[in-house]
Amino acid sequence: MRLISRMYTLSLLALAAALSANDAFAGEETASQTTPPNAWKAGVAKAVITPEKSVWLAGYGSKRAPDGKLHDLWMKALALEDPAGNRAVLVTSDFQGIPKGMSDRAFEQIEKKFGVARRQIMLTFSHNHCGPRLGDDLVDYYPIEAEQVQLVEEYTDLMVTRLVDMVGEALSKLAPANLAMGEGRATFAVNRRNNREADVPSLLEKGTPLIGPVDHSVHVLTVTRPDGRLEAVLFGYACHPTTLNFFTWCGDYPGFAQLELEQSHPGAVAMFVNTCGGDQNPLPRRSVELCQRYGHMLAQGVDEALKQPLKPVSSGLSTAFEYVDLPYLAVMTREELLAFTKDTNAIRARWAARMLQKLDAGEKFAASYPYPVHAWRLGREMLVIGQGAETVVDYALRFKAEFGAGTWVLGYVDDMISYIPSRRVWEEGGYEGGSNLYEYGRPALRWAGDVEDRIAATVHKLVKQVREK
Repeated sequence: MRLISRMYTLSLLALAAALSANDAFAGEETASQTTPPNAWKAGVAKAVITPEKSVWLAGYGSKRAPDGKLHDLWMKALALEDPAGNRAVLVTSDFQGIPKGMSDRAFEQIEKKFGVARRQIMLTFSHNHCGPRLGDDLVDYYPIEAEQVQLVEEYTDLMVTRLVDMVGEALSKLAPANLAMGEGRATFAVNRRNNREADVPSLLEKGTPLIGPVDHSVHVLTVTRPDGRLEAVLFGYACHPTTLNFFTWCGDYPGFAQLELEQSHPGAVAMFVNTCGGDQNPLPRRSVELCQRYGHMLAQGVDEALKQPLKPVSSGLSTAFEYVDLPYLAVMTREELLAFTKDTNAIRARWAARMLQKLDAGEKFAASYPYPVHAWRLGREMLVIGQGAETVVDYALRFKAEFGAGTWVLGYVDDMISYIPSRRVWEEGGYEGGSNLYEYGRPALRWAGDVEDRIAATVHKLVKQVREK
């Protein structure tokens, strides 16, 4: 509790400093005064990604062969261009996780075909556990079957092609648009580290407050054409899409939220980004009815924002990107791996055997992992921070306090690496902060304790770059 209190005290101090610093950033004329109508250009595209073959569902540490679908899965792209010709593309998807091997191929092809550099594109994934496997993401979760290996490889190749084509389509559709931002609220996310899942229903029934850090804000960005038509609505929320654990294709609660918004706003494309939900669960869960309810609550949070006066986003786009090396606490030795091959945990045993094969092939384990960090500035009002993998909610709370209103902090960007703990979570340990990197195929069990410091330093560096342009 002392660590949590200290974190919030620091956040309040950071907020005060950020509000002062933001006078220079947002204290000029308002967007409505400085932005001529249609100063932005925007293009939107989408593509179905529901597998046509029996690729297993991703996640949950087991073989899960599909048995049908509740609704289709999607990738969607929003391309933006400012009056100076600066461009950025944000991709959303119903994937559980995009591995580096896939995203790197897509980045290379997108830059070659369309001239969009690495710093100008974010590939996000909702972390949906009713979506398909991709590449080597969580590869040790699943028993090795030759047919499945081939299906996953073919499907991943197809998704790279479909992703690149979709980005090209969004860029080809760039046309005058207005951007505006707002914020709603949804309360179904629960800090799973501080509240036992079995206790949550009774606590809610009694009206007992749940504990632990959460971020219940629903960030909203609208793209509107000159005739007033809503072209797209981008929205973000911090929570695991793990309401369902069955074998049926479905976008979980973000899928239902997007469907509802597209039905209630005909012609608009709804796009979901998972913000920092690494330690947040939708609770209670495990029924389609609850999944639909949470999707409805999230859609209501978006509509709540849309009913309020939205803040126009002035023109001007700046993007920055950098990898920061996150060190492991210690890489595995051959002796340690040999012992783990006899482990009763099937995932750990498969991981150890695969790591030994790497050593036998002459590979040396790296002492760190390249972690992707983005910063985008949209006008004078909006700052988007993008972070790889499963960031815990502390990152959103910290950076929104430090950089002020209009800050979005996205997790699940570019690469499904592992859980990314804050210092607080690392010191507490447990699933998100402890010795579980083996599940993600890393050559170590745990991160070093300074990963938050390293990420924060890089975020501040990139934010400074985009604010000074």
